[in-house]
Formats: sequence, structure tokens, C-alpha cells
Amino acid sequence: MAEKADVVETVKQGYAFDGAALELGALLVDGTPKPEAAVRIPLGMMNRHGLVAGATGTGKTKTLQLMAEQLSAAGVAVFAADVKGDLSGISQPGAGGDKLLARTKAIGQDWTATGFPTEFYALGGQGTGIPIRATITSFGPVLLSKVLGLNDVQESSLGLIFHYADKAGLTLLDLKDLRAVIQHLTSDEGKADLKDLGGLSAATAGVILRALIGFADQGAEAFFGEPEFDTADLLQQRDGKGVISLLELPNLQDRPALFSTFLMWLLADLFHDLPEVGDVDKPKLVFFFDEAHLLFNDASKAFLDSIAQTVRLIRSKGVGVFFVTQTPKDVPDAVLAQLGSRVQHQLRAHTPNDAKALKATVSTFPSSSYDLGEVLTQLGIGEAIVTVMNESGAPTPVAWTRLRAPQSLMAPASAEQLTATVQASPNNAKYSETVDRESAYEILAAKVQAGAEQAAAEEQAKPEPESRPRAQKPEKTMVEQVIGSTAFKQFARTAGREIVRGLFGAARRK
Repeated sequence: MAEKADVVETVKQGYAFDGAALELGALLVDGTPKPEAAVRIPLGMMNRHGLVAGATGTGKTKTLQLMAEQLSAAGVAVFAADVKGDLSGISQPGAGGDKLLARTKAIGQDWTATGFPTEFYALGGQGTGIPIRATITSFGPVLLSKVLGLNDVQESSLGLIFHYADKAGLTLLDLKDLRAVIQHLTSDEGKADLKDLGGLSAATAGVILRALIGFADQGAEAFFGEPEFDTADLLQQRDGKGVISLLELPNLQDRPALFSTFLMWLLADLFHDLPEVGDVDKPKLVFFFDEAHLLFNDASKAFLDSIAQTVRLIRSKGVGVFFVTQTPKDVPDAVLAQLGSRVQHQLRAHTPNDAKALKATVSTFPSSSYDLGEVLTQLGIGEAIVTVMNESGAPTPVAWTRLRAPQSLMAPASAEQLTATVQASPNNAKYSETVDRESAYEILAAKVQAGAEQAAAEEQAKPEPESRPRAQKPEKTMVEQVIGSTAFKQFARTAGREIVRGLFGAARRK
């Protein structure tokens, strides 16, 4: 009994913070919750990042929902990828019930059904939410190389293409712009433009163009263009509550690299635009990166280094990042080392790989009185092993915790509710209609056409050859002269390719 009393007192003191905090739940001892030993995260430490991990079906999404609600109530904006659609219910008050109220009473939670201000987004408008788009230029060669699966040499060549486009004033808004620039640089006219920069091999250009075709086949055309999403719109408040922005991710399994990399673009854009604020009482935004393993799969060292640097430095911009995944080993060591808070749900050990992951997970926790190798396989749904960073920056005691219940709806919102919320949002009018302005594709097409017209005019202006009495050939008509010119043939080939692409569903922007 004395040992159990010691555990309760240790957790009680270890999680007693002076400032505001997010309430996660209550210590669990022999299956009995101890409300007096509350487990919490200091609000001021939420920009020191964290990890929510656990096997499928163990309650990670509900933990994310619980944390998002309390951040919103504290005036902190939240962004989360809604992979399964379950989080949309956060906009609606929850449904009570005797079982729920009995659970919340046992852990000392004063539960009240509450909905929270929410914005719904969808990549490129492929879904119910407000469209989020990015331009190819802002996305950049590093993130795009990750999505396309390019190797180091191909990534370097893609960087050269972006460099040329910037210097030549060729704005890259969408995939068609990028294809046009690559085709130009491999043409007879364009090869000279890269001569001083090392050039672009036809083989590498072919690999990139083929990758872009596959990328477009996945529906990526809709994700790039204008109006480009302004990440400042993620930092909103309504009636003192932080707005929760949810990004719908339909068909995640079909294009996982695109979705995860797009989320990384959002984070990198925030890092670029936000001012330095240092240590603050509460963050401006907390970013939940669900299915985080997709971001790191098959990533180059340069890409992983960029992620680690972004995570390390964005804290001083007032942004916290929580990675949500199945095991800590899904996250590279350089990133994992920067995560101050840990909420670890149940892990399973049915296979040798599971056992290896379990062992690796145990090694990442501070020392404690628990046999974590055993405890982590025994956790119930809605329970987790927790350790966070206290207000002094030190880890709190490891605590077996029964988590609180979200106060919003723990199920998807109805289609009617989603549609009404989207239609009422001022951001819908801002982003719903695509904008088509002149960019690289149009500039290069006009250049080819102008070249063809000039060549035709020069051909027409040439003096006619002197007539000869014998074997006189009939003069070419003006139409024949124009058609016979090299410039016109090149223009005709380009136009022909555009007609073919139009027939197969990649027509010009309107």
C-alpha cells in the first residue's frame, strides 16, 4: 500500500504546474483511477512538440481530439489531418450517456457536451472542404522530389530547372508549367540556356517527365495552382477560441507521399512566414501530423535533415508539432529527440517485428517503476503511458493514465453539417474559384508561336530566285513556304502534342 501511495504522490507532485495546462486524465493504479493524481501537459510546453503513438484502434484519434479541444478553448489554433474523417465531429457537441458519464466521473472530469469552431479543407478541392492549393514554385524542388521518388542526381537536376525558371521569369504555377520548362530545356533552342550551368541530360529529363505523368494520373493536377493557400488563415480565433482546421484526406492509400509531403509544405510555409517569438505562455498553433510514418518512408537524407531542422526551429515561431503514428520507430531519431511530450497507447507484440518495435519503444522512455515491456501490451482502449516536459523543461514521471473523454462528438459530422460549415466560411469564397494567370506554359507557347511567325515573315521577305529557261520549278505558295520552315514544324509538333494531351484529359487551363 505504501508503494502505491508513493506512486500517487509522485505523479501528483510531478504534474502540479503553476501555469495553464491541458488535462489528459488521471493516474491508474491496479485498474483504479486516482483523480487526485491528474496527468497534464503545461500549455506553455505545447510548442516543444510531442508524439502520440499506438496500434490501430487504441484511441490515438480520440487523444488528438481531446488535446485539440482544450487548445481551442485556450485560444490556440489547431491544424490536423483528418485521415479517416472521424475528427469532423469536433465541430458538434458530443453525445453523452450513462457509460460515458460514469467513466468521466471516475477520473474527476466535469464533462459537458461542447462543439468547437472548425474549418474544413480538402487538397485541391477533392472532397467537401475548402480547396487548398500550392504553386509549384512555392512547393520547391526538394519536396517535389520526395513526392516523385527522385534520386539525388534527379533531385539536383530538378533544382537546376527551378533555378532556371526563376532566373528566366518563368512562373511555375502548376504541373503543366513545369513540363513546359523541361521540354523547352531539352529542345534545340533551350539546351543553350543551361550550357553554363552543366546542362540537363535527356535521360534525366525523361525520368522527371515520366514521374510527372504518373503524379498527374494520381490526381495531382488539382493540388497545384492558384489561389495559393495562405497559411496565416490557420491562425484564426472566434469568440476567444482557437479555430480547428481539419484537412480531409480521401484515398490516402492511393497517394500517401503526396499527402504527407503536402503537410510538410504547410509546416515549412508557416516557418517561412511567421516571426520569431521565443518562449511564449501558449503557442500560436499546434500542428498534428497524423500518419507521420508516410512522411519519412523512403526519404533522402537531405529531406530528413530539412524536416529535423524545421521541427527544431519552428518552436521559436510559436508552433508546436505533434506526430501521430503507430510506434516511435516510425520517426527518425533526429526528430524523435526533439519531442518533449509522449502519449503512448497500447502496442501489440504478435510478431518478431512487433516485439522489436516494443523493445525500441521501451528504450525511449525515462526510467520508471513500471515494467513497460509488459504494461504497453496491457493498456486498455483510452489508456496510455504518459510523460511530458514540465515547466522547467525536465521530463515528468511516467504515468499509466486513463484519458479523459472528448466533449465534442466522437463520430463524423453529417454531410449536411460539413457542407453548411464550408458554405458559411469566408475562406470558401477566397479559395473556391481557381485563378489562371499567365505563367511558364503560356509564355513558352507564345515564344514558339512568335518564332514561327517571324520565320514565316523572313521566308516571305526573301527575294525570288532568278528565272531560268530550263527545268524551272513552280514557285511555292506562301502557305507552302510557312509550312516548310523549321520553326513552323517545331510549333506544329508542340501544338500537336497539346491536341493529343487534350484528347487524353490534360487540356489547357481555362
